Amino acid sequence: MPIKAVTILAGDSPVKGQIFFEQAGPGQPVKITGELHNLTPGEHGFHIHEFGDLTNGCTSAGAHLNPYKKTHGAPQDTERHVGDLGNITADAGGNVKLQSEDKIISLEGQNSIIGRALVVHEKNDDLGKGGNEESKRTGNAGGRLACGVVGIKKTE
Repeated sequence: MPIKAVTILAGDSPVKGQIFFEQAGPGQPVKITGELHNLTPGEHGFHIHEFGDLTNGCTSAGAHLNPYKKTHGAPQDTERHVGDLGNITADAGGNVKLQSEDKIISLEGQNSIIGRALVVHEKNDDLGKGGNEESKRTGNAGGRLACGVVGIKKTE
């Protein structure tokens, strides 16, 4: 039976959304679907952060999930943080319909994202190719617009 998870995104900005995760079984890719609204048009960094602690808003979610101490990269890169999910692209109306998958994150085991935070950033993620130290840490994605804790989804 597949494992399912959900994140409800909110924050100090008007950005809102729901993101769903589904994994068929151990070692299988995680399917990521959902919708976000009220973003500025264009690309925005999209990452799993290390803590599901939102006591101080998105700031207390910590850094990108990076248990292997790698540098920041693109989702398809070998050298990347576990939490590096790249960019999402908002249309002219500020909406995103997301449908992707990732082979590194998991809903169980060592790379589990359950109980951690998903964060949508202000700017596009340069995927570690920005030529400076901040690029190798965060992708120069800027401030945190919205976040939510990844929780296990009730199965129907």
